[in-house]
Amino acid sequence: MTEATAQTRTQYRQRHLPSRRPTVSGTAAASLTLAARGLLKVRHNPFLLFDVVALPVVLTAMFAGIFGGAIAGSVGNYLPDLVPGVLVQVAVTATVNTGVQLCDDVDRGVFDRFRSMPIARIAPLIGALTADVVRYVVAAVMVVVVGLVMGYRPDSWPGLLLGCLLVIYTAFALSWVFAFLGVRMPSAPAVQGASMFVLMPMTFVSNALVPTAHMPSWIKWLADINPVSHLVTAVRQLANEGTLGVDILWSLVGATLIMLVMAPIAVRAYIRKT
Repeated sequence: MTEATAQTRTQYRQRHLPSRRPTVSGTAAASLTLAARGLLKVRHNPFLLFDVVALPVVLTAMFAGIFGGAIAGSVGNYLPDLVPGVLVQVAVTATVNTGVQLCDDVDRGVFDRFRSMPIARIAPLIGALTADVVRYVVAAVMVVVVGLVMGYRPDSWPGLLLGCLLVIYTAFALSWVFAFLGVRMPSAPAVQGASMFVLMPMTFVSNALVPTAHMPSWIKWLADINPVSHLVTAVRQLANEGTLGVDILWSLVGATLIMLVMAPIAVRAYIRKT
């Protein structure tokens, strides 16, 4: 009798009670909701947008004034090279925010509260990375707008749009690296310090701001193999020439490989941590 009662209860639960196993659609909906939560943080702390709103203005104006006359003879002649370089530099640097915010949320126990909710455990992580895509879009728009105000005119508007999409895709792929660091490192300042230690050489030892031809041979070699240089060259070819060069392929393949390798590692580390 007891066994029959247990069977009846099990059948009732299976038929009438909702399953706690998350579905793909449920995970997607939860991820978007948590992405919106991430964007709402800006209302309480507008300084979170400093690196994607103010920094593009400062860097574009500053580098144009410093390097424009020395490298290209005038600011106007320098802008076709500078705008793609700053676009890549700002977007790549903005990916650090993913790791910093994740580490801060882990320290404050935010993910412990999410774990008690009937959502997929991966949803908060995907939501955080999705929210940061909006930041990359804002960064790209700001760089282009500042460039246009200063006199930049791309030869190919569709090419410029494709270049912006390529940069955003690459930044999203790179954000998985910093998501992993955000989960594994002990504090948000540690994440920021380690990230800058890697990103500063990558963004400055490249062709983003100056040509590599007159660099010392060993620095030129590093700049030429730097993935940032390939990405900058790809955006310049798209925006200023409207052509699809081999650097676009290298950038796409590199970003995809980073995401394929780092996404599973970051997810595994996140699940273990939370």
